[in-house]
Order: sequence, then structure tokens, then C-alpha cells
Amino acid sequence: MNSAQKQLLKEWIAAVLWLGLIAVESTNLLSAGNTSRILYPIFHFFTGVDPVRFLLWDYYIRKVGHVVGYFGLSILLFRAWRATLPFASPSRWSMQWARISFFMTALVASLDEWHQTYLSSRTGTLRDVLLDSSAALAAQILLFMLLSPKRTSARQAPR
Repeated sequence: MNSAQKQLLKEWIAAVLWLGLIAVESTNLLSAGNTSRILYPIFHFFTGVDPVRFLLWDYYIRKVGHVVGYFGLSILLFRAWRATLPFASPSRWSMQWARISFFMTALVASLDEWHQTYLSSRTGTLRDVLLDSSAALAAQILLFMLLSPKRTSARQAPR
């Protein structure tokens, strides 16, 4: 296996492992009812929060988890597709890589929420698909800002 093939394998392993993490988080094991039993005592110890106020904290913690999870997946998929579909030019950013990564992430979000509709302790919602897809889009915008040729050449120009 040459170095390019090793790099390709590393990029896809990272993306697949992240997908596995999302799949595990989507099970009954990590439902709000199960995780709040662990999180509430910790929050109560450090902040003195009561059970009613904790429900709001738990809601926002879970939504932040959605954003972080799908933002990360979108970036990892971008890196994997960049390694899979290299172009002749030394471009660090491509609309093709970004588009594939965004739509794959949105598909995973849709399938994840659809899966949750079949679990008694979970609820799959269109709102979460939109939140997850927004996080994926934000990741791609950030990658564009960091890696696009115009921004890269501007940063490398001598002063």
C-alpha cells in the first residue's frame, strides 16, 4: 500500500468511525431519559440546578451535540472525498467535495431521525434534520473560507 492509499484509508476510517459514533448516539442507550440520569447529578453538584431547570439545560446540551456531531461529520467527509477524488490542480477546496459532503451529511441526518421514529425512547424530528444540515453547511462554509484558492493565495502573499 503506497502513501496515497494509506492516507485515503485513514480519511475514510475517521469518517466511518464518526458515523458509528452518531449511530450509537441514536440508540435507546443514549436517549434523554438515560443520559439525564448521569448528567443531572453532575450539573446539580456543580451548579445546584433543580430538576425542572435541568430539562432546559439538557435540551440545549443535546442540540449542541447535534451541531458538533454533524459539523464534524461534514468536515471528515470533505477530507475523505478530497482524498478519494483528487484533481490535477493542487486545489485545497472544491465545490464537488463540499457538495458531496454536505448532501451525505444531510442524508445521514435524515436516516438518523427516521431511525429514531421507530424507537420508543426517541423522537425523530424534521427540526433536528434541519439543525444537523445547517451544521453541515456551516462546516462547508468554514472549509471554503479556510481553503479556497483566493483566500489561500491572499494569506501567502508577501507583505
